[in-house]
Amino acid sequence: MLPTVEEALKELELAGEINPGPWVKHSINTGLAAKYIAEKVPGMDAEKAYIFGLLHDIGRRFGITDIPTHVYDGYKYCMEKGWDEVAKICMTHSYLLMQGNFDFEPDTEHEKAIKAYIEDCKADDYDKLIQLCDSLAVDYGFVILEKRFVDVTRRYGIMEDYIKGWEVAFSIKEYFDEKMGCSIYDVLPDIGKTSLLTPKPWKPPVK
Repeated sequence: MLPTVEEALKELELAGEINPGPWVKHSINTGLAAKYIAEKVPGMDAEKAYIFGLLHDIGRRFGITDIPTHVYDGYKYCMEKGWDEVAKICMTHSYLLMQGNFDFEPDTEHEKAIKAYIEDCKADDYDKLIQLCDSLAVDYGFVILEKRFVDVTRRYGIMEDYIKGWEVAFSIKEYFDEKMGCSIYDVLPDIGKTSLLTPKPWKPPVK
């Protein structure tokens, strides 16, 4: 089950009032990137892709948290709403390596739940698309993958799995390039100009 576009936009608006931050505009741009790409891919539903992109980070409505927490919070929230397809996207969007992200035994209960879910999950084209678009969208527009990777690293530091995840992202880009018959960058407005901008990394306000 899916919300409508109007419902998804309203959910994001309300979430932004609860927890303001650039994550809201990032989510909007993730949705737009997914829509623009899906429109060019035979067999994909652009409206569905748009909704998935809008709500992939909805777990952040509960606060600026780490990856596992916002992933699991988003999953639970969407399941309570009956949006099982969106809930899956909430789970998969941050784990480009999928099962490969969990070659360890997690300590927390929510990480254990995420691992169990991912180990029993197969990424479809919508999961892959949102994983990709999450890496293309910033709050001020669209950027090439390399730019986004540097942005994330400036904020959080470098971890071993980041490099492996980057390789997967490039592979997903090539996958959709082939399906579209052109580069994904060809359908993302002003990506060349936006990629040249260098805003300072956002940090949560000190309370």
